[in-house]
Amino acid sequence: MMNQTEIGKFIAQCRMEKKMTQAQLAEKLNITDMAVSKWETGKSMPDASSMPELCQILGITVNELLRGEKVKPKAMRTGRMNKLMSVLFSIALLIGIMVCLICDIAISGRLTWSLIPVSSLVFAWVIVFPGMILGRRGVVASFVSLSVFILPYLLLLSLLLEVKEVFSIGAVMAVISIVFLWIVVGIFCLVGKAKKRVALGITFLMAIPFQFVINFSLSKRIGEPVFDIWDTLSIFLLLIFAFVSFLWDYDKKEGEQGL
Repeated sequence: MMNQTEIGKFIAQCRMEKKMTQAQLAEKLNITDMAVSKWETGKSMPDASSMPELCQILGITVNELLRGEKVKPKAMRTGRMNKLMSVLFSIALLIGIMVCLICDIAISGRLTWSLIPVSSLVFAWVIVFPGMILGRRGVVASFVSLSVFILPYLLLLSLLLEVKEVFSIGAVMAVISIVFLWIVVGIFCLVGKAKKRVALGITFLMAIPFQFVINFSLSKRIGEPVFDIWDTLSIFLLLIFAFVSFLWDYDKKEGEQGL
């Protein structure tokens, strides 16, 4: 329900922000300054015919006029929400780090096992934080962070666990996965927003040869078979997902042409 008093105060506020007197605003609208005064005191409302011109002069929208306040852009609201979520995420991880360190010192008298979860929490923060605070624009930043820090993280983890295979095997898998992720990013960038379903279908198809690359790398290092029944199932599912993605895009085109 419209509140004439609030609308009047809003009109007065916008007028003063434009450094205009009531008389100057009235002159621009070809009305009396008494009419403007009645608006601003909430005694009457602008006519529907004069609202568009009034809003244009004051630099507001009709929706904002009727609400009696400026509407914050969606992007601004989203940006504030992203900042809030990123702060809460950082605080949660910081609390987790402090708990691990305190428990380790209390139990062992020094830092031992806590360095493993702490390093993992820091790594998670470095990867996730850019994406959280920047929203969609931060996805690429998160990929860059992942590409840069994954190998140092695996090396540190290998040293803390005193298991060299964590780095020797993990590094190979990480490099292959990073290459695949960047190819996926490139596919979506090249195809564009209008062809997201096509890009998704291509991604599913691209995952099949990368699966063979990963299997071959693992078989060389830990003696696993290059291909087994689970690989057959995963390839079958990837082909189905790719087909569904392409079919989804085709149906969308047919629907748009029908309109």
